[in-house]
Amino acid sequence: MSMKKDIGIGILGLGTVGTGIARLLTENADLIARRLGATLTIKRAADLEIEKDRGVVFADGVLTTDPHAVIADPEVDIVLELIGGKELALELIHAAIDQGKHVVTANKAMLAEKGVALFQKAEAANVNIAFEPSVGGCMPIVKTVRESLVGNHIQSICGILNGTCNYILSKITEEGVPFSEALAEAQARGYAEADPGLDVDGYDTAHKLAILSALAYGMEFNFDDIYMEGISGITAMDIDFAAQCGYKIKLLAITKYDRAADSAEVRVHPTMIPDANPLSKVDGTLNAVTITGDAVGDMMLYGHGAGMMPTASAVLSDIVDIGRSILAGGGIHVPLLSYQMENIRRIPVRPIEEVLTHYYFRFSALDRPGVLSKVAGILGEHGISIKSVHQIELQLNGGVPIFMLTHRAREADVRTALSKIAALDVITDEPVLIRIEENQS
Repeated sequence: MSMKKDIGIGILGLGTVGTGIARLLTENADLIARRLGATLTIKRAADLEIEKDRGVVFADGVLTTDPHAVIADPEVDIVLELIGGKELALELIHAAIDQGKHVVTANKAMLAEKGVALFQKAEAANVNIAFEPSVGGCMPIVKTVRESLVGNHIQSICGILNGTCNYILSKITEEGVPFSEALAEAQARGYAEADPGLDVDGYDTAHKLAILSALAYGMEFNFDDIYMEGISGITAMDIDFAAQCGYKIKLLAITKYDRAADSAEVRVHPTMIPDANPLSKVDGTLNAVTITGDAVGDMMLYGHGAGMMPTASAVLSDIVDIGRSILAGGGIHVPLLSYQMENIRRIPVRPIEEVLTHYYFRFSALDRPGVLSKVAGILGEHGISIKSVHQIELQLNGGVPIFMLTHRAREADVRTALSKIAALDVITDEPVLIRIEENQS
């Protein structure tokens, strides 16, 4: 056992999360020391605005505007990369590994898009890259999949991983407001950025899903293979109809592994889920993930997916894990990506066209005899079985809305059928499609 009793921390970026971890390391220092068996001391911290009052007192000489000075400091054992972005963050983490420093990062976009070589390099250098805060904020989803479920074949992971989208959909559900108004409210409250595309178009969720899929199945990061669809097309009408049929609409991250075919589904899109599904009760900015393993069955994690202190809590858990490794002599004690590096491989991702699931359709059609039979006929020609049909007396873009729920169907057949239906002269608007995840599917 090492006699080292003081572990040096270097922070790159004193934004929301960086300030939160500085607060936590200061305010809970005694608690952490009692649990770790050593003190965690901020040796250097870099930010462009070092004069800003963050409500945290740093020792003299700690603050700098030069991130490389943090990495080069011989007293820094663990580097926290909290600046965001991709290129500079990647450069700094490479530099930290070159200096033999362990790294904690919250940077899901960088990991999902550029992480393979980074983890290979870290393993070759025998240093840790920890990334619990990159997925799900305070929820210990990375540790759960990588360590707690190590004896399970993970069959599926399904989750709400973006608080901004969940807030917007909750707002539309509760108040019936249009998407644009719900988004403006999210921006006013600071939940959404001025440019919200990363959230509402599904990119943020897909980055997190790429990381979870890699951990669950031992696959290479597959961000480019993820089917992604955002929430901007969801209307109060669709949400209201879903509620009448016992469903909620959520932006879900869905990954499933088929062991027999050795292939995975990895997709992000608005999804109707039954009210009986616990994810349907997760509202506002909260996140939640359900995991199905062959030994544990179904389990669920729930909590704040973002925010200063919840994310700082996840950062600190990684720091302490690495600290314990340092105290035990250093090195990597838990595989960085759950599997031994030589066992990580490329697993084919099933194209969205091959996915089998249930569907919700909404058509706007002229109120004429025979319209429904035309639509049903085209669906039947493509093997799509209708579960229920509903029509309401309401004018929508010159037509009357028709709502349909289907049994399981293949996406390629659905798309072909909908394109034919859209071309009918009695259809007055583009058909709407929302996938449904039934509990038994």
